[in-house]
Amino acid sequence: MDTSLAIVILNFNGKHHLETYLPSVLSYSKEIPVYVADNASTDDSVSFIQSQFPQVRLIQQNRNFGFAGGYNVALEEIKGQFDYYLLLNSDVEATENWIEPLKQFMDTNENTAACQPKIMSYRNEHSFEHAGAAGGFVDLHYFPFCRGRIFDTLENDDHQYDYNAPVTWTSGAAMLIRSNVFHQVKGFDSDFFAHMEEIDLCIRLGNLGFEFHCVPESTVYHLGGGTLDYDSPKKVYLNFRNSLFMLIKNHAGLLFPSLFVRMCLDGIAAVKFLLSGKYQLTWMVFLAHMNLYAQFGRFYKKRRQINTKARKFYRYNGRIIWDYYFLKNKVYSALNKRKFN
Repeated sequence: MDTSLAIVILNFNGKHHLETYLPSVLSYSKEIPVYVADNASTDDSVSFIQSQFPQVRLIQQNRNFGFAGGYNVALEEIKGQFDYYLLLNSDVEATENWIEPLKQFMDTNENTAACQPKIMSYRNEHSFEHAGAAGGFVDLHYFPFCRGRIFDTLENDDHQYDYNAPVTWTSGAAMLIRSNVFHQVKGFDSDFFAHMEEIDLCIRLGNLGFEFHCVPESTVYHLGGGTLDYDSPKKVYLNFRNSLFMLIKNHAGLLFPSLFVRMCLDGIAAVKFLLSGKYQLTWMVFLAHMNLYAQFGRFYKKRRQINTKARKFYRYNGRIIWDYYFLKNKVYSALNKRKFN
């Protein structure tokens, strides 16, 4: 059994996903230990795993810590046992030979903290999936986007991104990360609860000089929205809130002008939701900003603990909203590559 790597799947009331996707993970990951960290599920996930997949190692948690805290608690339990953690969503279908290219890349690129496979859509096997696609970036205002996905525009995979290039962040849906590096920065920020915690982690590691890559020789298929639908008000709330948290913590230079611009842009998005009849989503943007005010002191303290003056992380030094909506650059290949550094 390969003890240099462990697959760790976080689960919360996801028996239906485990039933559908876990067999592929076990089939194409033989000799690799597979853990399911259960976030105090109230369905019968635990008994299902125990009866149907006795080879899976269970980590049972006493409450729902969210994605960020759930992984932190689970990985602390197996700390020191593995060189790599392969973090995997419960709604991901593995494919043949998906792990070896990832591990080989990490073994031969010591400065890479984490990598990911190409993440394709389970619903449309020719299309990239929203959560990670072929590797992600943030722009000047900390809006995330990917090779293969900008906002709601998803590209088909025509092998246009089958080359090695650095990215800002790798997706938490399928991420191979060095265990010592993960624990070096104390893992995910549990205050995020869920969404964008992997981007924050990658930015913090990027500021320490680490790199991130997508390895196109590896492919998985992600259902997406397995826990929360993409139009879920809670997901919208967490995405807007956590993006602001991420900016406060990690932005180099003057914080308040950048934060003001970003919040104005959020306001425009809220008006767009309102004009589209998505009143609840407008309310979620408002609540996200209210929570920012409540939590500002807490995150500003975190900012002071990070040396933002030494920013090194790789990003897009442009404005993706301007490129997408005004210049009509809907795909990564249309963006000005000189702005990536």
